[in-house]
Amino acid sequence: MKTLSKNAILGYPAGIITGITYGLNPLFAIPLINNGAAIESILFFRYAFAVVILGVFLWLRKQSFRLSLRQAGVLLALGVFYTASSTLLFESYNYIASGLATTLVFLYPALVAIIMVFLGVVPSWPVWLAIAATFGGVIIMTQGGGSGAIDPVGVLLSVGSAMAYSFFIVVVNRSKTISGISNSLLTFYALMVGAVFFLQKIITSGIPVTAGIEGESAWLNLIGLAILPTIVSTASLAIATRNIGATKASVLGVFEPITAILVGSLMFGEPLTASIATGIAIAIAAVTFMICLTKR
Repeated sequence: MKTLSKNAILGYPAGIITGITYGLNPLFAIPLINNGAAIESILFFRYAFAVVILGVFLWLRKQSFRLSLRQAGVLLALGVFYTASSTLLFESYNYIASGLATTLVFLYPALVAIIMVFLGVVPSWPVWLAIAATFGGVIIMTQGGGSGAIDPVGVLLSVGSAMAYSFFIVVVNRSKTISGISNSLLTFYALMVGAVFFLQKIITSGIPVTAGIEGESAWLNLIGLAILPTIVSTASLAIATRNIGATKASVLGVFEPITAILVGSLMFGEPLTASIATGIAIAIAAVTFMICLTKR
C-alpha cells in the first residue's frame, strides 16, 4: 500500500481546513449584516484586524517584510482577487440564503481545473471525477434551499466570487515570482490590499467607519471573521495549493459549502433537507476517493 507523501500530509489537511474555515463566513457576517452593519465596514475591520494580527506575528518571528517590485505587483493582484471574492460573496447575502450563496462559490474547482488546462496542466481522471461528483453534490444541495424564488442577482454575485477566488488559487500555485515568499507573508500583503481598498471605499462613500457595529458581540464577530475565514483560511489555502496543486486544493474546498449550510441551518434556521444531506455525502465520498487514488 502506498503511503502519503510529505506534500500530501501537509496539503490535504490544509485544504480541508481552508474549506471549513472559509465556510464559517456566515456565522460571523450574518449577525453583523442583520444588525445593520455596512458591508464596507465589516470587510474593512475584517481585513484590518487580520493585517494587524498577522503583522505582529511576523514581527515577533523577525521575518522581513521586504519585497521586490515584481513580487509586490503579483501580491497586489492577489489582493485584488481575494478582495473581489469577499466583496461579491458578502453582497450576495443580501439576495439569497447564506448557505446557497457560499455553495455557489464552490463552482471554483471546475473553474480552476479549466484554467489549469489552458496553462498546460491537465488533472488526472480521479481529479476530474471528483470535480464532477462534488459539483453534482453541490447542485443537489442547492435543491434543498426552500420554496422561495432564487434572486438571479445573488447567483451572479456568488459566481463572480467563485471566478475571483479561482484566479487567486491559480496565481498562488503558478507564479514563480512569489514562490519564495512564506505563506504568512503572502497572506499579510494580500489582506493589506483589502484593508486599504475598503478604507478608501468608506472614505469616498461617506459611510461612518463603525456604521451598524455596536456592542461587544459585534466586535467579537469581526475578530472571528479576521481570524478564521481570513487568516487561517487564506494561509491554509496557500499551503494546500503549494503542496498538492491548485486543482486538488480547490476540490477540498467542498467543505466550505458543507460548513456554510450547516451553519445556516443550525444557527440561522435555514432548511436542512434530505437533498442537502445527500449532496454532502456525495461530496465527501468524492473527496475521499480523490485522496485515496492520488496520494502519490
